[in-house]
Amino acid sequence: MGKGFKELLVWQKASDLAVLIYKTTNENEFKKDFGLRDQVRRSAVSVPSNIAEGDERDTDKESVRFFYIAKGSLAELRTQMEIAYKIGYIDESQFKGIEDKAIEIGKMLGALIKSRSAN
Repeated sequence: MGKGFKELLVWQKASDLAVLIYKTTNENEFKKDFGLRDQVRRSAVSVPSNIAEGDERDTDKESVRFFYIAKGSLAELRTQMEIAYKIGYIDESQFKGIEDKAIEIGKMLGALIKSRSAN
């Protein structure tokens, strides 16, 4: 991670969320639903991956594009986890914990996009 503290912090939180998602999707019925499990994992890994890629880009415009992709992947992940909760793959406590972390990361990405777009 190259440019700054904000990027590193949001990347770390997104990376931690991806690890949590891997652990969560390796439990109970979730681990048997290969389609949803794999899609959730791809979405989760996409968030810190796109933050890292955006951080390494040469221009703020390029960086912002990847931060928007990360934000989109985060929205996808939130939707998938809501579905997982509604069908009983995760309990309310797990869902709330993941949702809270995702909301925080989304706000941080929004602030990062705003600051990089102003340059």
